[in-house]
Amino acid sequence: MSNSDTPIWYFGYGSNMSRAIFVERRAMRPLAIRTGRLDGHRLCFDLPVGPGERGVANVVADEGGHVWGVLYLLTPADLDRLDRTEGVAFGAYERVAVTIVAADGTSVTAFTYRSRHGRPGRKPSPRYIGLLLDGAREQALPAAYVAWLRGLDRARDEREDAA
Repeated sequence: MSNSDTPIWYFGYGSNMSRAIFVERRAMRPLAIRTGRLDGHRLCFDLPVGPGERGVANVVADEGGHVWGVLYLLTPADLDRLDRTEGVAFGAYERVAVTIVAADGTSVTAFTYRSRHGRPGRKPSPRYIGLLLDGAREQALPAAYVAWLRGLDRARDEREDAA
């Protein structure tokens, strides 16, 4: 739970970049939105989803890496609700403090989510990477980063085998 009424910046790098997920599905009401880059980290998809090879986004330390995403200024009430949707209470993710380089070059103190439960060999599903691409395009992230996301290997979705 948040202890003040002061809004806090949150850095979303996965499906939360997508308006359809963050605003429409999760009903978040950001007070402000900016884009930015988390340096010293890389994006991976090592959090297991189902029994196959599908994974969702996570960030891990990588001295030469960077991750683009969206900064949302959120109220404490929205932050608490976001923690619930991200599984913070049962340890799926934890909040970590980060410094983001905003698109205008300023530094922004924020938090993001990171998980310690990653498993190597996971990949994003076509549907999941589509959400990231939607968000990256909506927020006008750098073309090179969007192209990198587009070029990622995709997981085979084992749910389609049952259909």
